[in-house]
Amino acid sequence: MAATAIRIIDLLPEDEKAVNQTAALLIEGFREHNPVSWPDMEKALEEVRESFQDDRISRVAVDEEGNVLGWIGGIHLHPQYQGRLWELHPVVVQPSRQRQGIGRALVKDLDEQIFQRGGAVIYLGTDDEDNMTTVAGIDLYPDVLEHLLNIKNIKGHPYEFYQKMGYTIVGVMPDANGPGQPDIYMAKRVGR
Repeated sequence: MAATAIRIIDLLPEDEKAVNQTAALLIEGFREHNPVSWPDMEKALEEVRESFQDDRISRVAVDEEGNVLGWIGGIHLHPQYQGRLWELHPVVVQPSRQRQGIGRALVKDLDEQIFQRGGAVIYLGTDDEDNMTTVAGIDLYPDVLEHLLNIKNIKGHPYEFYQKMGYTIVGVMPDANGPGQPDIYMAKRVGR
């Protein structure tokens, strides 16, 4: 089924069916590469419910029956930036529906939502805990930037998806998730 068969709507706290489907999707979507983040429904529901705060955006891609196929969130950050800086967190697509344009549609939608709120920059962190890139599984110090300049995707890390969506790698936090497990930082201007 093509991405044209989806709608992207606000995830609302009173829609318990969608909230529960979103939490289940979070567990399923991160099970392979980051199972400790949301290991069970309790933790996943906590993450979903946090997305309803005033400084957040919570959007879902649904099929014709209203079933959740993907979820994206945005977090308004750092008041000192006067509303210009947002974080994309999280994004997840049902594994059986990946590579069908749903993630792309969600990322574009979030960009538009942030643009409407006066945002200027979106950033994200994309962890590499599975040695999917050449900046993982090694000691990045003392030449952190040299390693980052020469990054290669060796196992399908999502940073290349984000690059296709207009994001640029702007940094890396070595050992963020443990020795040799960095967080790759990416950003883009809103509306571009």
